Amino acid sequence: MGSSLVEIQVPGQKFVNGVPFPAVVSPPPATASAVPLTDSVKTQKAFLESLLLQSGAVLFRGFPLSTASHFNDVVEAFGYDELPYVGGAAPRTNVVGRVFTANESPPDQKIPFHHEMAQVPQFPSKLLFFCEVEPRSGGETPIVLSHVVYQRMKDKYPEFVERLEKHGLLYTRVLGEDDNPNSPIGRGWKSTFLTTDKTLAQQRAAKLGMKLEWLEDGVKTVMGPIPGVKYDERRQRKIWFNSMVAAYTGWEDERNDPVKAVTFGDGLPLPSHIVYDCLHILEDESVAIPWQKGDILLIDNWAVLHSRRSFDPPRRVLASLVK
Repeated sequence: MGSSLVEIQVPGQKFVNGVPFPAVVSPPPATASAVPLTDSVKTQKAFLESLLLQSGAVLFRGFPLSTASHFNDVVEAFGYDELPYVGGAAPRTNVVGRVFTANESPPDQKIPFHHEMAQVPQFPSKLLFFCEVEPRSGGETPIVLSHVVYQRMKDKYPEFVERLEKHGLLYTRVLGEDDNPNSPIGRGWKSTFLTTDKTLAQQRAAKLGMKLEWLEDGVKTVMGPIPGVKYDERRQRKIWFNSMVAAYTGWEDERNDPVKAVTFGDGLPLPSHIVYDCLHILEDESVAIPWQKGDILLIDNWAVLHSRRSFDPPRRVLASLVK
Protein backbone atom coordinates (compact mmCIF):
# COMPACT_ATOMS: atom_id res chain seq x y z
CA MET A 1 0.00 0.00 0.00
CA GLY A 2 1.22 3.49 -0.79
CA SER A 3 2.40 5.66 2.06
CA SER A 4 -0.42 8.21 1.96
CA LEU A 5 -3.15 5.86 3.27
CA VAL A 6 -3.00 3.33 6.10
CA GLU A 7 -5.60 0.81 7.20
CA ILE A 8 -6.59 1.16 10.85
CA GLN A 9 -9.05 -0.45 13.24
CA VAL A 10 -11.76 1.47 15.09
CA PRO A 11 -14.19 0.50 17.87
CA GLY A 12 -17.41 -1.04 16.58
CA GLN A 13 -15.89 -2.52 13.42
CA LYS A 14 -16.84 -6.14 12.64
CA PHE A 15 -14.79 -8.86 11.06
CA VAL A 16 -16.80 -11.11 8.74
CA ASN A 17 -14.81 -14.22 7.77
CA GLY A 18 -11.68 -12.28 8.66
CA VAL A 19 -12.57 -9.28 6.47
CA PRO A 20 -13.02 -5.91 8.22
CA PHE A 21 -16.46 -4.32 7.89
CA PRO A 22 -16.17 -1.52 7.14
CA ALA A 23 -12.52 -1.15 6.10
CA VAL A 24 -11.08 2.03 7.67
CA VAL A 25 -8.31 4.13 6.12
CA SER A 26 -6.58 7.16 7.54
CA PRO A 27 -3.49 9.28 6.85
CA PRO A 28 -0.27 7.79 8.23
CA PRO A 29 0.62 9.15 11.68
CA ALA A 30 2.82 12.25 11.96
CA THR A 31 3.72 12.77 8.33
CA ALA A 32 5.54 16.05 7.76
CA SER A 33 3.83 16.87 4.46
CA ALA A 34 0.36 15.33 4.40
CA VAL A 35 -0.83 14.26 0.96
CA PRO A 36 -4.32 15.64 0.23
CA LEU A 37 -6.97 12.91 0.18
CA THR A 38 -7.94 13.95 -3.37
CA ASP A 39 -4.42 13.02 -4.56
CA SER A 40 -4.42 9.73 -2.65
CA VAL A 41 -7.79 8.82 -4.16
CA LYS A 42 -6.46 9.42 -7.67
CA THR A 43 -3.16 7.58 -7.19
CA GLN A 44 -4.59 4.71 -5.14
CA LYS A 45 -7.98 4.24 -6.75
CA ALA A 46 -7.23 0.60 -7.66
CA PHE A 47 -6.33 -0.18 -4.04
CA LEU A 48 -9.47 1.56 -2.72
CA GLU A 49 -11.67 -0.26 -5.23
CA SER A 50 -10.23 -3.63 -4.21
CA LEU A 51 -10.85 -2.72 -0.56
CA LEU A 52 -14.44 -1.78 -1.41
CA LEU A 53 -14.96 -5.01 -3.36
CA GLN A 54 -13.68 -7.02 -0.42
CA SER A 55 -15.31 -5.13 2.48
CA GLY A 56 -18.38 -3.51 0.91
CA ALA A 57 -17.74 -0.20 2.69
CA VAL A 58 -14.71 2.01 3.37
CA LEU A 59 -14.55 4.70 6.08
CA PHE A 60 -12.05 7.54 5.55
CA ARG A 61 -11.18 9.00 8.95
CA GLY A 62 -8.70 11.56 10.21
CA PHE A 63 -8.34 13.65 7.02
CA PRO A 64 -8.56 17.45 7.25
CA LEU A 65 -11.96 17.82 5.56
CA SER A 66 -14.44 20.29 6.93
CA THR A 67 -16.71 21.65 4.18
CA ALA A 68 -19.12 20.44 1.52
CA SER A 69 -16.63 21.71 -1.09
CA HIS A 70 -13.86 19.53 0.37
CA PHE A 71 -16.23 16.58 0.10
CA ASN A 72 -17.19 17.49 -3.46
CA ASP A 73 -13.48 17.57 -4.40
CA VAL A 74 -13.05 14.03 -3.05
CA VAL A 75 -16.15 12.83 -4.92
CA GLU A 76 -14.76 14.39 -8.12
CA ALA A 77 -11.36 12.75 -7.51
CA PHE A 78 -12.96 9.30 -7.67
CA GLY A 79 -14.08 10.13 -11.22
CA TYR A 80 -17.35 8.17 -11.12
CA ASP A 81 -20.32 9.31 -13.21
CA GLU A 82 -23.04 11.13 -11.30
CA LEU A 83 -26.46 9.53 -10.89
CA PRO A 84 -29.42 11.94 -11.09
CA TYR A 85 -31.83 11.43 -8.18
CA VAL A 86 -34.98 10.56 -10.16
CA GLY A 87 -37.58 8.37 -8.47
CA GLY A 88 -36.06 8.48 -4.98
CA ALA A 89 -38.28 9.04 -1.95
CA ALA A 90 -36.16 11.12 0.42
CA PRO A 91 -36.43 14.90 0.70
CA ARG A 92 -32.95 16.31 -0.10
CA THR A 93 -31.39 19.45 -1.57
CA ASN A 94 -28.31 20.16 -3.65
CA VAL A 95 -25.52 21.79 -1.63
CA VAL A 96 -22.59 22.17 -4.02
CA GLY A 97 -21.56 20.39 -7.21
CA ARG A 98 -22.39 16.73 -6.80
CA VAL A 99 -23.17 16.98 -3.10
CA PHE A 100 -26.67 16.79 -1.59
CA THR A 101 -28.05 16.78 1.91
CA ALA A 102 -28.78 13.26 3.11
CA ASN A 103 -32.43 12.48 3.94
CA GLU A 104 -33.76 15.60 5.68
CA SER A 105 -36.53 13.92 7.66
CA PRO A 106 -36.83 15.05 11.31
CA PRO A 107 -34.12 14.02 13.83
CA ASP A 108 -36.46 12.00 16.04
CA GLN A 109 -37.26 9.65 13.15
CA LYS A 110 -35.20 6.58 12.39
CA ILE A 111 -34.67 5.74 8.73
CA PRO A 112 -34.91 1.97 8.27
CA PHE A 113 -32.39 -0.22 6.42
CA HIS A 114 -32.46 0.01 2.64
CA HIS A 115 -30.32 -0.20 -0.45
CA GLU A 116 -30.37 3.25 -2.05
CA MET A 117 -33.26 3.46 -4.56
CA ALA A 118 -33.85 -0.32 -4.46
CA GLN A 119 -37.46 0.33 -5.43
CA VAL A 120 -36.57 1.65 -8.91
CA PRO A 121 -34.67 -0.06 -11.76
CA GLN A 122 -31.87 2.54 -11.98
CA PHE A 123 -30.06 2.83 -8.68
CA PRO A 124 -26.58 4.05 -7.76
CA SER A 125 -23.74 1.54 -7.62
CA LYS A 126 -22.03 3.49 -4.84
CA LEU A 127 -22.86 6.21 -2.32
CA LEU A 128 -20.60 8.53 -0.40
CA PHE A 129 -21.57 10.13 2.90
CA PHE A 130 -19.69 12.97 4.59
CA CYS A 131 -20.01 14.16 8.18
CA GLU A 132 -19.87 17.96 8.12
CA VAL A 133 -21.31 18.44 11.61
CA GLU A 134 -21.10 15.49 13.98
CA PRO A 135 -24.27 14.70 15.96
CA ARG A 136 -24.51 15.72 19.60
CA SER A 137 -25.60 12.13 20.22
CA GLY A 138 -26.99 9.28 18.10
CA GLY A 139 -27.37 9.83 14.37
CA GLU A 140 -25.16 6.94 13.30
CA THR A 141 -25.54 5.48 9.82
CA PRO A 142 -25.67 1.74 10.55
CA ILE A 143 -24.59 -0.53 7.68
CA VAL A 144 -25.14 -4.24 7.08
CA LEU A 145 -23.88 -6.77 4.52
CA SER A 146 -26.71 -7.71 2.19
CA HIS A 147 -25.60 -11.29 1.43
CA VAL A 148 -25.43 -12.07 5.17
CA VAL A 149 -29.05 -10.91 5.58
CA TYR A 150 -30.11 -12.99 2.54
CA GLN A 151 -28.46 -16.11 3.96
CA ARG A 152 -29.99 -15.70 7.41
CA MET A 153 -33.47 -15.11 5.94
CA LYS A 154 -33.13 -18.10 3.60
CA ASP A 155 -32.03 -20.37 6.45
CA LYS A 156 -34.89 -19.27 8.68
CA TYR A 157 -37.74 -18.67 6.17
CA PRO A 158 -36.98 -20.73 3.06
CA GLU A 159 -40.58 -20.64 1.76
CA PHE A 160 -40.89 -16.89 2.21
CA VAL A 161 -37.59 -16.28 0.40
CA GLU A 162 -38.59 -18.67 -2.40
CA ARG A 163 -41.85 -16.74 -2.84
CA LEU A 164 -39.95 -13.43 -2.79
CA GLU A 165 -37.53 -14.68 -5.46
CA LYS A 166 -40.42 -15.94 -7.60
CA HIS A 167 -42.81 -12.98 -7.38
CA GLY A 168 -40.67 -10.01 -6.37
CA LEU A 169 -42.26 -7.00 -4.65
CA LEU A 170 -44.79 -4.31 -5.49
CA TYR A 171 -44.23 -0.85 -3.95
CA THR A 172 -47.11 1.62 -3.67
CA ARG A 173 -46.65 5.21 -2.56
CA VAL A 174 -48.94 8.25 -2.58
CA LEU A 175 -47.12 11.51 -3.30
CA GLY A 176 -48.37 15.01 -2.69
CA GLU A 177 -47.70 17.82 -5.12
CA ASP A 178 -44.91 19.45 -3.09
CA ASP A 179 -42.34 18.16 -0.62
CA ASN A 180 -43.44 17.46 2.95
CA PRO A 181 -40.37 17.91 5.18
CA ASN A 182 -42.10 16.21 8.13
CA SER A 183 -42.28 12.86 6.35
CA PRO A 184 -39.37 10.44 5.74
CA ILE A 185 -40.92 9.76 2.32
CA GLY A 186 -42.11 13.30 1.85
CA ARG A 187 -40.77 13.97 -1.61
CA GLY A 188 -43.64 15.37 -3.71
CA TRP A 189 -44.22 14.28 -7.30
CA LYS A 190 -42.76 17.50 -8.75
CA SER A 191 -39.36 16.94 -7.20
CA THR A 192 -39.56 13.14 -7.58
CA PHE A 193 -39.84 13.49 -11.35
CA LEU A 194 -38.01 16.84 -11.54
CA THR A 195 -40.87 18.56 -13.38
CA THR A 196 -44.15 20.43 -12.79
CA ASP A 197 -45.67 18.95 -15.96
CA LYS A 198 -47.92 15.91 -15.38
CA THR A 199 -47.36 14.57 -18.89
CA LEU A 200 -43.60 14.70 -18.46
CA ALA A 201 -43.91 13.13 -14.99
CA GLN A 202 -45.95 10.34 -16.59
CA GLN A 203 -43.21 9.74 -19.20
CA ARG A 204 -40.44 9.71 -16.60
CA ALA A 205 -42.42 7.31 -14.40
CA ALA A 206 -43.03 5.02 -17.39
CA LYS A 207 -39.29 4.98 -18.05
CA LEU A 208 -38.78 3.65 -14.52
CA GLY A 209 -41.52 1.06 -15.08
CA MET A 210 -43.76 2.93 -12.64
CA LYS A 211 -47.52 3.33 -13.06
CA LEU A 212 -49.19 6.58 -11.97
CA GLU A 213 -52.79 7.15 -10.86
CA TRP A 214 -53.53 10.85 -10.50
CA LEU A 215 -55.55 11.86 -7.44
CA GLU A 216 -57.21 15.16 -6.54
CA ASP A 217 -54.23 16.37 -4.52
CA GLY A 218 -51.39 14.16 -5.66
CA VAL A 219 -50.56 10.87 -7.34
CA LYS A 220 -50.47 7.18 -6.44
CA THR A 221 -47.34 5.46 -7.76
CA VAL A 222 -47.14 1.70 -8.26
CA MET A 223 -43.74 0.19 -8.89
CA GLY A 224 -43.12 -3.38 -9.87
CA PRO A 225 -43.23 -6.25 -9.61
CA ILE A 226 -39.50 -5.70 -9.03
CA PRO A 227 -37.02 -8.31 -7.75
CA GLY A 228 -36.52 -8.50 -3.96
CA VAL A 229 -33.32 -10.52 -4.33
CA LYS A 230 -30.58 -9.77 -6.84
CA TYR A 231 -27.39 -11.50 -7.88
CA ASP A 232 -24.17 -9.58 -7.30
CA GLU A 233 -22.14 -10.60 -10.36
CA ARG A 234 -18.85 -9.17 -9.13
CA ARG A 235 -18.95 -11.06 -5.84
CA GLN A 236 -20.97 -13.99 -7.20
CA ARG A 237 -23.58 -14.14 -4.46
CA LYS A 238 -27.24 -13.39 -3.88
CA ILE A 239 -28.14 -10.20 -2.03
CA TRP A 240 -31.16 -8.99 -0.06
CA PHE A 241 -31.77 -6.09 -2.43
CA ASN A 242 -35.08 -4.49 -1.53
CA SER A 243 -36.84 -1.81 0.51
CA MET A 244 -39.26 -4.28 2.09
CA VAL A 245 -38.53 -3.52 5.75
CA ALA A 246 -38.12 0.21 5.07
CA ALA A 247 -41.48 0.44 3.29
CA TYR A 248 -43.39 -1.87 5.63
CA THR A 249 -42.16 -0.24 8.84
CA GLY A 250 -41.41 3.30 7.74
CA TRP A 251 -43.42 4.53 4.75
CA GLU A 252 -45.99 6.18 6.92
CA ASP A 253 -47.50 9.64 6.77
CA GLU A 254 -50.97 11.12 6.32
CA ARG A 255 -51.12 9.75 2.76
CA ASN A 256 -49.46 6.36 3.23
CA ASP A 257 -50.20 3.15 5.15
CA PRO A 258 -46.96 1.16 5.37
CA VAL A 259 -48.69 -2.24 5.31
CA LYS A 260 -50.10 -1.39 1.88
CA ALA A 261 -46.85 0.23 0.75
CA VAL A 262 -45.22 -3.11 -0.09
CA THR A 263 -46.68 -6.51 -1.01
CA PHE A 264 -45.54 -9.57 -2.91
CA GLY A 265 -45.44 -8.95 -6.66
CA ASP A 266 -48.73 -10.82 -7.11
CA GLY A 267 -50.44 -8.45 -4.65
CA LEU A 268 -50.60 -10.83 -1.68
CA PRO A 269 -49.71 -9.25 1.68
CA LEU A 270 -46.39 -9.93 3.39
CA PRO A 271 -46.48 -11.86 6.70
CA SER A 272 -45.96 -9.17 9.33
CA HIS A 273 -43.96 -11.35 11.77
CA ILE A 274 -41.41 -12.22 9.05
CA VAL A 275 -40.92 -8.57 8.04
CA TYR A 276 -40.35 -7.60 11.68
CA ASP A 277 -37.99 -10.53 12.23
CA CYS A 278 -36.05 -9.40 9.17
CA LEU A 279 -35.76 -5.99 10.86
CA HIS A 280 -34.20 -7.73 13.90
CA ILE A 281 -31.77 -9.64 11.68
CA LEU A 282 -30.72 -6.39 9.98
CA GLU A 283 -30.14 -4.74 13.38
CA ASP A 284 -28.33 -7.79 14.71
CA GLU A 285 -25.85 -7.98 11.82
CA SER A 286 -25.28 -4.23 11.50
CA VAL A 287 -22.34 -2.02 12.41
CA ALA A 288 -22.90 1.55 13.63
CA ILE A 289 -19.71 3.55 14.01
CA PRO A 290 -20.41 7.01 15.51
CA TRP A 291 -19.73 9.85 13.05
CA GLN A 292 -16.75 12.13 13.56
CA LYS A 293 -16.44 15.46 11.76
CA GLY A 294 -14.63 14.99 8.44
CA ASP A 295 -15.50 11.28 8.06
CA ILE A 296 -16.33 10.02 4.57
CA LEU A 297 -18.10 6.68 4.23
CA LEU A 298 -17.96 5.04 0.80
CA ILE A 299 -20.62 2.34 0.42
CA ASP A 300 -21.01 -0.22 -2.34
CA ASN A 301 -24.78 -0.18 -2.87
CA TRP A 302 -24.61 -3.74 -4.29
CA ALA A 303 -23.13 -5.13 -1.08
CA VAL A 304 -24.47 -3.04 1.80
CA LEU A 305 -27.77 -1.71 3.16
CA HIS A 306 -27.72 1.46 5.27
CA SER A 307 -30.03 3.25 7.70
CA ARG A 308 -30.04 6.24 10.06
CA ARG A 309 -30.59 6.37 13.80
CA SER A 310 -32.44 9.22 15.46
CA PHE A 311 -30.26 11.95 16.94
CA ASP A 312 -29.92 15.12 18.97
CA PRO A 313 -29.16 18.03 16.61
CA PRO A 314 -27.08 19.53 15.31
CA ARG A 315 -26.02 16.92 12.72
CA ARG A 316 -25.21 17.44 9.08
CA VAL A 317 -24.35 14.49 6.89
CA LEU A 318 -24.06 15.08 3.16
CA ALA A 319 -24.34 12.55 0.35
CA SER A 320 -23.35 11.91 -3.23
CA LEU A 321 -24.72 9.14 -5.46
CA VAL A 322 -22.73 7.66 -8.34
CA LYS A 323 -23.70 5.49 -11.28
